[in-house]
Amino acid sequence: MLRRVSYSIVRIVGAVVVVFGLLWWFGVRMPGKNVKTAAALSRDETFLHEELVGDVNTLAGKLGERNLAHYELLEESANFIDRSFVDAGLRPRRDTYEVNGRACHNIEAEIRGATPRIVLIGAHYDSILGGPGANDNASGVAALLALARHFAGVPLSAGHVGEPLPARPASTLRFVAFVNEEPPYFQTSRMGSFVYASRCKAHNDQIAAMISLETIGYFSDAPGSQRYPAPGLGMFYPTTGNFIGFVGNLRSRSLLRRALSTFRAQEKLPSEGASLPAFIPGVSWSDQWSFWQHGYPAIMVTDTAPFRYPHYHLSTDTSDKLDYQRFALVVSGMEKVIIDLASD
Repeated sequence: MLRRVSYSIVRIVGAVVVVFGLLWWFGVRMPGKNVKTAAALSRDETFLHEELVGDVNTLAGKLGERNLAHYELLEESANFIDRSFVDAGLRPRRDTYEVNGRACHNIEAEIRGATPRIVLIGAHYDSILGGPGANDNASGVAALLALARHFAGVPLSAGHVGEPLPARPASTLRFVAFVNEEPPYFQTSRMGSFVYASRCKAHNDQIAAMISLETIGYFSDAPGSQRYPAPGLGMFYPTTGNFIGFVGNLRSRSLLRRALSTFRAQEKLPSEGASLPAFIPGVSWSDQWSFWQHGYPAIMVTDTAPFRYPHYHLSTDTSDKLDYQRFALVVSGMEKVIIDLASD
């Protein structure tokens, strides 16, 4: 009897070891050398810092809560994003659908490449009921607008010109601000990005990579400030929330590894990556989920939201809570990631 029990324990332990080994090898092991601390801001990044502050303050401060319960503010937010694209020299297009008799807009702007292959950068501009959504997700929208301006070659706020694409990209760059990501529309057919992705599929759009910018502005150097959604993940990742995360499902593993490798090569900010099953809490918690539903490779760039940010989905998610220096490093690093992905 004891021998049988001992054999069973050995088998269970062995199975656990195999599972964790596979998880590490396929989902956690990532390319590139990771840095331990954030770099100092360059001249361009200092100007980018001010740009991000301004846009987050507009969305989460001047406008505030942005959702169908505050429809006028949601519309004003859409108008602000539209004007920002126009000011960058782009021609935005509204992808409109109705919810409860009200027009809701995904807002798209493109920089055409040499081929129909598309690299899509997206962020949702609505906020949770009862909250101004500075980090979730004015941070993602501010990054989206900054990246659109950068690739359009628009001068930064202090007059210094950001480096545009070195030449016409091989792939088309598409910047999209999504509506209705938050509950009660989250992961439903009325979620803005789901509507948009379904229309892309119907049009046979060749989206080779989708990057969801989701809650990317909060960092902490406090020990124990980082938590994880599943038992055991803390074995592989830091317990201090000073890094930016790259998250994807198993089918998007190649895209995730390429993007993270390019980001790490710039040595700007600590970064971690995870290619995990979508059912693990947090992995599918943004607009990348909608693109997975339609067969497109997609990843999320995030500060891990509720697993780090104490003001997640609260009225206290205000613009003063963000770390704009490290936020600027994230956006700066993503510029090179996008250039690399658009080079195919």
